[in-house]
Amino acid sequence: MNAAVAWASGAKGTFLRTADSGATWKTATIPGAADLDFRGVWAIDAKTAFLLSSGPGEKSRIYKTADAGANWQALRVNPDPKGFWDAIAMWDPMHGIVVGDPVKGRFTIYLTSDGVNWQPQKGPPANAEEGVFAASNSSLFVRGLHEAWFGTGGPGGARVLHTEDGGKTWNAAKTPVRNDSASAGIFSVAFSEMHGVAVGGDYMKAAEAGRSGAISGDGGKTWSSAPVGGYRSAVAFLTPKKMWIATGLSGSDVSMDGKTWKTFDSGAYNALSFTMDAGWAVGPNGAIAKLKIE
Repeated sequence: MNAAVAWASGAKGTFLRTADSGATWKTATIPGAADLDFRGVWAIDAKTAFLLSSGPGEKSRIYKTADAGANWQALRVNPDPKGFWDAIAMWDPMHGIVVGDPVKGRFTIYLTSDGVNWQPQKGPPANAEEGVFAASNSSLFVRGLHEAWFGTGGPGGARVLHTEDGGKTWNAAKTPVRNDSASAGIFSVAFSEMHGVAVGGDYMKAAEAGRSGAISGDGGKTWSSAPVGGYRSAVAFLTPKKMWIATGLSGSDVSMDGKTWKTFDSGAYNALSFTMDAGWAVGPNGAIAKLKIE
């Protein structure tokens, strides 16, 4: 949320929160959620946050706290045994979106207009062997009041889908990111004005750099290749420094234009997040890192 308050989430129903810039963390498990994998956390303020668990059928759920994690309310459980939810994002405290893998040929879309009740929508059509990766909660990116993008993977994927009306209608654009297997495709998208960056690759081949990134200069309508240092599961724009940072299991990279990238850290991380005055990354085995800008 700011330089002092940050939230994180993980496996076995775990969430974490710091209120002192990471010096100490409150770690807890939501009652009844010990077998859930929380792939997404979206903080509204210091006390309010949403959690998304990802998994088949009822293992995909949405929770909300309004008291800094002391209590959690279960808002929605996935009713479709073939469904799998991948990412959550909020335009504001009341309006948000969840994106999930295709069911019956269409991507799963849930929307809320009151911050509590989540309703299914008619999602955009999916290609055969196309899905969304729940690696970092950044395969989905929202902006403004109604705009959103999400990236896809798999042999039918490596596309970016875009909505300007809050998830009711979508347009799709193909990217050059590799999608030559079920473990390859786009894992994360981010935008700064009309400039967009998509990163991914093959998470089974984390060190291979080829076709692992793409950039757009027209709001996601068209994309060109911009390889990063290897498989990357998250990318974000650091507004104060006007630079992009991507991270993954084989390292982290920085770019001033999204085209050329330089590796600056060799640690393994899965997800990252920036505010105006702080940056964090989280990774395997409970790793949490704070960005140091010199």
